[in-house]
Amino acid sequence: MPKARDFFTAEQQQQIVHAITEAEKRTSGEIRVHLEDTCSGDPVQRAQTLFHKLGMHKTDLHNGVLIYLAVRDRQFAIIGDAGIDAKVPADFWVSVRNAMLEKFVQGAFADGLVIAIHEAGEKLAVYFPISDNDRNEVSNEISFRDV
Repeated sequence: MPKARDFFTAEQQQQIVHAITEAEKRTSGEIRVHLEDTCSGDPVQRAQTLFHKLGMHKTDLHNGVLIYLAVRDRQFAIIGDAGIDAKVPADFWVSVRNAMLEKFVQGAFADGLVIAIHEAGEKLAVYFPISDNDRNEVSNEISFRDV
């Protein structure tokens, strides 16, 4: 099993970053993908920890979304900040997670992430449309932590 940094090909990484960039063209929300090798506990709790370490909680409107994947453990989570969580239906993140899982089971991990990015971006665009003075508050690049 490759390390997190090598899990996706360069082309797949470009595809994921492109999906983030396109999604953020219509919203003030911020989407981030983070990969690491392993997750030693609950992936949602790990994603919440990383959310803060990556500064996702510092967006002006609290509308950041983190998609987390521990590649060796095959664990993942998708979480949103308080601003987006207050707007989306209670089962929204579960439905996005299920869409990701469907692709992950097929081994199509990049496709699963792109679907999640697209769905998160659609909701963010509804509740947090792009503004004239929008700025990119969080890098669109995939972040890694090799353990």
